[in-house]
Amino acid sequence: MPDVSLCTDETVAHALKFYGNTIVRLSYSYLHNLSDAEDVLQDTLLSLMRNKPAFSSPEHEKAWLMRVAINLCKNKLKSSWFKTIAIPENLQIESITEKESDVLEAVHTLPVKYREVVHLYYYEGYSTFEISSLLQKKESTVRSLLYRARDMLKKNLKGAYDFEE
Repeated sequence: MPDVSLCTDETVAHALKFYGNTIVRLSYSYLHNLSDAEDVLQDTLLSLMRNKPAFSSPEHEKAWLMRVAINLCKNKLKSSWFKTIAIPENLQIESITEKESDVLEAVHTLPVKYREVVHLYYYEGYSTFEISSLLQKKESTVRSLLYRARDMLKKNLKGAYDFEE
């Protein structure tokens, strides 16, 4: 008789190894707090252990994990005790250039519906079709959200960058 918990441990270890950083980055784009993003990763992996879904492919597994993480982030943002904590200016998560920092800051000022598609498209490399299935929106809606987000970013960053019109 196979040990079910060992199989679950292997599944969780695999998910953590291959998708852990992606889930934390996605969660951070919603929550703006590394500790909360790590909590979402833990909750996502717990959900994987509890539900033990059967995946048809690695893409299906990644999409399921991302969808769970997105829902957990949205739930956390809706909760009454959730507070936004400012990150100290001298804290550096990774060594990023000033330009990258400006762009990242501008992306974080976007409303959630724009920020999530920008993150999935540019930072995670999903296509508009994949994003549409992840977010359960029409592909044309995702393209419109990306267009509007780019326009907002262009306006927000106009002073710092020269854009060709």
